[in-house]
Amino acid sequence: MTRAFLIVMDSVGCGGAPDAADFGDAGANTLGHIAQACAAGRADVGHLGPLRMPHLDRLGLGAAIELASGLKAPGLGSAPVGRWGAATEVSRGKDTPSGHWELAGVPVPWDWTYFPDTVPSFPADLVALVCKLAGTQGILGNCHASGVPIIEQHCAEHLRTGWPICYTSADSVFQIAAHEEAFGLERLLKLCQDLAPYLHAMKVGRVIARPFTGVPGAFKRTANRHDYAMDPPGPTLLEWVQSAGRATHAIGKIGDIFSMKGIGKLWKGKSDLDLFGYLDGLVDGAEDGSLTFANFVEFDTLYGHPRDVAGYARALEWFDGRVGALLTRLRPGDLAIFTADHGNDPTWTGTEHTRERVPVVCAGIGSGSLGLRAFADVGASVAAHLGVTAQRPGRSFL
Repeated sequence: MTRAFLIVMDSVGCGGAPDAADFGDAGANTLGHIAQACAAGRADVGHLGPLRMPHLDRLGLGAAIELASGLKAPGLGSAPVGRWGAATEVSRGKDTPSGHWELAGVPVPWDWTYFPDTVPSFPADLVALVCKLAGTQGILGNCHASGVPIIEQHCAEHLRTGWPICYTSADSVFQIAAHEEAFGLERLLKLCQDLAPYLHAMKVGRVIARPFTGVPGAFKRTANRHDYAMDPPGPTLLEWVQSAGRATHAIGKIGDIFSMKGIGKLWKGKSDLDLFGYLDGLVDGAEDGSLTFANFVEFDTLYGHPRDVAGYARALEWFDGRVGALLTRLRPGDLAIFTADHGNDPTWTGTEHTRERVPVVCAGIGSGSLGLRAFADVGASVAAHLGVTAQRPGRSFL
């Protein structure tokens, strides 16, 4: 019996989305622009020279970038020996749940609710509800922001007043940062959990707890982040596989993104280094017929949003090195798919995700072009590989 490994490199897009202009992202290309910056010597911070990703490139990564966007990425020009293509999203968002749900076979049928005003961002009734649930007289932030700068700005006042730091972005999200000791981790998690049903009813996709420790000027966000996401709009690949009596493993944020639906065992860690260790272990030991669904988030959180091109390049090369070792341990009949959920071009303006196509490169199913595909085709293909009935739109490329 065969196994499947669906591995999402969070935010590692490859440009070319036909509707990118609708999102203000015409021309964005996460992988392509990082490769160009490296080749031009603009990413020489802890990194030197061209972007080097030989293992994923041999599977077809460079070819996927060119197919998606027309850009020949410097340093990524190997003749592919795997199956490769690029996928286009139909859901009207460039966020984590939309991308993952659609990869798992279920496009989002509704329009998300956003908070378009930058300052203040939230309506008075929502602020009042947060204060009531938190037991405070007010909130801090109330704006569009990135996580590290907003904590830097309000850390001292948060410690003095006990008010939660609330912020949003171009995504459909409500984020709350609070100090693990001074505010309390369990108190923060309960606040987000209690607030989530109200926001989900508004079609706000996620409420995210963002705990941190330390003092002003020396704080650190911790690994105890928790996403309270809406339930997917229908049964996904995880549930198809589990309903067929197969084992399912979720690594990283997958449990949060899918509200634990269809997940047999969850593997969480403090870093992508930890998560790759779990993935290695499952490649060595996961059950016949099983699905392992992994998300590696640090491309997005540590390097995409802060617009750190050199850091992103280092992370890509580290990941590729681990992929090389992983590929040698796949069993005959295994399928490994490497893809992404959206873009986050670190050369782009702002600090938000970017609307892009994503690469789809595969090991274990021969070689050749898959062409331009839909996100939902990924889930349909994994289901076909495992001999499981796909219950949603999507065409298998097997």
